[in-house]
Amino acid sequence: MKKQQRLLIDSILLGIVGGLSAQLFTWLLHLFNNVFMVKLAGYIPPGLPEEGGALIQSIGSHGLWLVPVTTTLGGLISGILVYSLAPEAEGHGTDTAVKAYHRSGGFIRARVPPLKMLASAITIGSGGAAGREGPTALISAGVGSAYGTLTKRSEDDRRALLLIGMASGLSAIFRSPIGTAFFAVEVLYSSMEFDAWVLLYTMLGSIVAYTVNGLFVGWQPLFSVPSNIAQPDFLGYLWYAALGIVAGLIGVLLPEIFYRVRDMFQSIPIPPHVKPAIGGLGVGLLALALPQILGGGYGWIQEAIDGNLTLSLMGILILAKIIALALTISSGGSGGVFAPGLFVGAMLGGTLAKIFHQPDAAFVIVGMAAVFAGAARVPIATLLMVTEMTGGYQLLVPAALAIMVAYVVQRQFAVSLKYPTLYEGQVVGRPDSPAHQIEHLETAIRLLARRKVNIPENISHVSLQTLIDAGIPIDLPEDRMLLMGAIRKGSDFIGQPASTCFPPEQVDQIDLVGIFRGVKLLFPGPGLRIRADDRLLLISTPNAWERKKQHFHD
Repeated sequence: MKKQQRLLIDSILLGIVGGLSAQLFTWLLHLFNNVFMVKLAGYIPPGLPEEGGALIQSIGSHGLWLVPVTTTLGGLISGILVYSLAPEAEGHGTDTAVKAYHRSGGFIRARVPPLKMLASAITIGSGGAAGREGPTALISAGVGSAYGTLTKRSEDDRRALLLIGMASGLSAIFRSPIGTAFFAVEVLYSSMEFDAWVLLYTMLGSIVAYTVNGLFVGWQPLFSVPSNIAQPDFLGYLWYAALGIVAGLIGVLLPEIFYRVRDMFQSIPIPPHVKPAIGGLGVGLLALALPQILGGGYGWIQEAIDGNLTLSLMGILILAKIIALALTISSGGSGGVFAPGLFVGAMLGGTLAKIFHQPDAAFVIVGMAAVFAGAARVPIATLLMVTEMTGGYQLLVPAALAIMVAYVVQRQFAVSLKYPTLYEGQVVGRPDSPAHQIEHLETAIRLLARRKVNIPENISHVSLQTLIDAGIPIDLPEDRMLLMGAIRKGSDFIGQPASTCFPPEQVDQIDLVGIFRGVKLLFPGPGLRIRADDRLLLISTPNAWERKKQHFHD
């Protein structure tokens, strides 16, 4: 009961901080947009009226020729800041928070939130094709993590605080208290699983942040939609199902392009500090022909809702925005993927609306939800978020249909791909999360200690514990194995934090499940250091074990 009461108080505090953090980030974003795009490039894209903008594109007397200068300069400044001070702040932010939840006990370095805020404001403000969701998620999640560290909370509590912070910041930035509360617990997994035990607290934090943000900007949805959108008939639902099929296929394409471009940039033999500048230059050159791809593109989404964009333009922008997003973020720039994902879905919905002769607003809104729900594997949260962001509650049923179809199609066609989802830090389900593997390990060890496990005949009465103690690896799915290794004297690991010996961002990685120190079982945390003769319980790929086994006794 005490833990619940404390987390409720924490949720209120983090909700207040999340609302204020979103306001600060928005102010910085407007500041750098004014410096780079307005003053230097002379370009003003359409803005949302609900955010004080106007649905008018303004191009200065020298045209768009200075846009590549601003996007390149913004990428360069962001790259130098991030890679000099905190490399984990690169990319789209939400993934970093998800990885921290699963693999580092909810720990994010305290320097990451302010650096992410500054670098992302520069990247997006200078014209980078990125959104506000990823930076806000990492900023507010980092605040939650730092709060948990300062108050000396357990790893479970710090994970919860990370999710509460994430939900709070996103709620304020998107004016979506219910959807973002679900997003924080759904984005952790690529299957239909939630960490539902945190939902009460993410909901409270989100509502508080939404209220705080409303004191500054009001409580109207971000987008304006017609109030007379009609409910579809039987044939109309078939068109929404068709939209879901195409959205699911786009959801397969989006992560593949995004991460393939990342792999390409990682293979370029130059310092990572300058790679975002190269990506920024590519975005700027593309914007000479299609300025609509700059920034988050919310103004253009509103134009599509209003039916003011042509079929040919929206069709081109579907692929152009995916490429621009990949150039901005996959090169190492700092920004989010949610807004660009919505943009792609909006343009797809608008395109199909023209082809199927359906209502523009309805198809744009449902397209926004369907594409991102499939690509990011967050169907429930996206349904709620897009509904709250648009106020299109009358579209809940057709949107749910399209999202369900898109999710199923995306999972079916992406199953054999290298990059099946937009959030690489996701795991399939709770048993695949190192955060919950510790729970399963504790249960297994208790059962073994009490001799409550019946050994199957086909194991020849050799216990799991005996196999592990003997150093015999046990094969696991996905080309991994479970093994025990005793640290040898003289190993470079001795005295080092466990997190630096087995960094979670490695592609071919080793997961440190637990450390046996004498008769005690210790679980990895940020402050735990390796000692001589520690016995480490590991889940590893064969290649990763070959690289590390010299640190262990034969």
